[in-house]
Amino acid sequence: MDSLKILSLLKSSVNVSTSLKRGKLLHQKIVTLGLQSNIILSKNLINLYISCQDFHSAKLVFQNLENPLDITLWNGLMAAYTKNHMFNEALELFDKLLQFPYLKADSYTFPSVLKACSGLGKVQCGQMIHVHLIKTGLLSDVVVTSSLIGVYAKCDLFGSAIQLFDEMPERDIACWNTVISCYYQSGKFAKALQYFEKMKDLRYMPNSVTYTAAISSCARLLDIERGERIHQELVNNKFLLDGFVSAALVDMYGKCGFLEKAKEIFEQIPAKSLVSWNSMISGYSLRGDTKSCIELLQRMNKENMKPSSVTLSSLLMACSKSAQLQYGKFLHAYIIRNNIGSDVFLNASLVDLYFKCGRVETAQNIFSDIAKNNVEAWNVMISGYVSAGYYLEALAIYNDMKLTGIKPDAITLTSALVSCSQLAALEQGKEIHKCIIDNRLESNEIVMGSLLDMYAKCGAVSEAFEVFDELPERDLVSWTTMIAAYGSHGQAFEALKLFNEMLHSNIKPDRVAFLAVISACAHAGLVDEGYHYFNLMVSGCGIQPSAEEYSCLIDLLGRAGRLREAYAILQSNLHIREDVELLSALVSACHLHRELEIGEEIAKMLTQKDEDDPSTFIVLAKIYASQNKWNEVRKLRLKMKELGLRKKPGCSWIEVDRRIQTFLADDKSFPQVENVYQCLSLINSDMETYECFSINCKGDEYYPQPTT
Repeated sequence: MDSLKILSLLKSSVNVSTSLKRGKLLHQKIVTLGLQSNIILSKNLINLYISCQDFHSAKLVFQNLENPLDITLWNGLMAAYTKNHMFNEALELFDKLLQFPYLKADSYTFPSVLKACSGLGKVQCGQMIHVHLIKTGLLSDVVVTSSLIGVYAKCDLFGSAIQLFDEMPERDIACWNTVISCYYQSGKFAKALQYFEKMKDLRYMPNSVTYTAAISSCARLLDIERGERIHQELVNNKFLLDGFVSAALVDMYGKCGFLEKAKEIFEQIPAKSLVSWNSMISGYSLRGDTKSCIELLQRMNKENMKPSSVTLSSLLMACSKSAQLQYGKFLHAYIIRNNIGSDVFLNASLVDLYFKCGRVETAQNIFSDIAKNNVEAWNVMISGYVSAGYYLEALAIYNDMKLTGIKPDAITLTSALVSCSQLAALEQGKEIHKCIIDNRLESNEIVMGSLLDMYAKCGAVSEAFEVFDELPERDLVSWTTMIAAYGSHGQAFEALKLFNEMLHSNIKPDRVAFLAVISACAHAGLVDEGYHYFNLMVSGCGIQPSAEEYSCLIDLLGRAGRLREAYAILQSNLHIREDVELLSALVSACHLHRELEIGEEIAKMLTQKDEDDPSTFIVLAKIYASQNKWNEVRKLRLKMKELGLRKKPGCSWIEVDRRIQTFLADDKSFPQVENVYQCLSLINSDMETYECFSINCKGDEYYPQPTT
């Protein structure tokens, strides 16, 4: 048997069921005949072994060559390694190639090497090769450059990838796909679509990868019109939809709320991938349609499609949105019963579910059992406590997280700032401000907006304005927050000035902004100005006032003592005439201005509406007391006793040394109780002395300073 006969048999043995056995027999024959150094035979033998996935034998054949001076040998083996994700072996072979003085890597070598760099995330290796390609002039090869762009993209160096793309004299589809995917992965969805259109303008024909990235960008931007145009383009070009494009279309229509269209495409997919199932479930999940999500899970089980953690997270999110605890428990049991390994997203979804359904203790139990080695696990607990109104607990978890050495991110700091806002915990808020600066998050609009809100709610108006003044971009929310801060802290003229500045900045106010400015007028007794802005809201901006806006107007008139005018507004509007909150606000104003007639009339209406609310009885009793109608006061108190009503105790808290201490009225269970009550006794004593002296010296300009 000569070498030509062996070569013919080797070529014919590739992709044959018995090829490995025949290959080994032929290999034995080659060694017997002393032909193991024959480059052509060795190359074909290596190809045969690679086709049989016997990489070890292929490597041995290569190693036994005394002088492997044919670059195609090296290129073939390297390509086989990278194709089968054997990236380390590919790079080892490349290192050996560099040691051969008479062989040089060519344009067929580097795509495989660069693919290995991408697979291992070895950006430094890719950068070294980049330098080598510039020196050798191989960067002009479109396939090589495309592979290099892929390295930078896979290693998240999107800027370098795009710069390299822009410098290319010639481009291929792979290059365009890589750069479009770069923009998509870095969250620049509009840019991805811009390059998609540019690619088509230059007569490049998009493929499945291109369309998938473009449609997914539309989904993230919720740009249904553009998404529909791309879909129509696919139909017009009779483009064969593969699993990736179909799943992207399902996802896009689902995210944009067009679930019927998403379902239509989903049902047309012959072999539904896990991605397409997840896209359909995600669409229903965003709507909070738990029932449809569960039905899809049942269909998946029937079709032997195993759900992933992404699937189950979407299902749990649907339960959270609709507060469907029973379905959520079913899914939790499903996860346990099927031994599905919980990742950070699945655990986060479970914690969120139980918080949204009011099961705080269950959420705490899940959190205590999960690994807490990443910021996401802590974030879901902190934000969960905040959403449930457990602000003290949220700050406690935030402090625990810092003690474990986990670095907070923008989500953590935003949630912590919300807690500080609600508790007026200024010192803790200032600490978080320092953390924002340390983490260089001053350019994050959401974080800075929360910081502004915290300072405003804590009464630190000057600090709030400093943050407002340094905001990278001022939106309607930040303007409104600052206006509300000025208004609620007695700086009404600054609030009005800022509101007018906002109007000149072409920011259109909404009803919340008008509420802030009218409220500022109410606090300062600027009735005419308040009326002006109320009318501007209705006639100038076309916003029809709701109960909240009327409440603000009534508060404005009530504070100014124009009670009959306020009561007339209530009576003339049918949809607010019997609103409990508005009536309560007006009855409080009647107590303030000792207006018995209107106050008594409104209070009687309120007691008939809700006999279980003690606040109305208490306010009415105070109105009677101010008129010395003690017999009426006695009757009211007897009525409260009959109904079993008691005044709800007030809850207070104070921040001392960055710790928040809460206590109720008549509470004697908190630390340092004796010191607190002793201090209160001194304050009361001083107040009594001050009041007596004020009465005795009425008309005198001298008032003593209270002692400490």
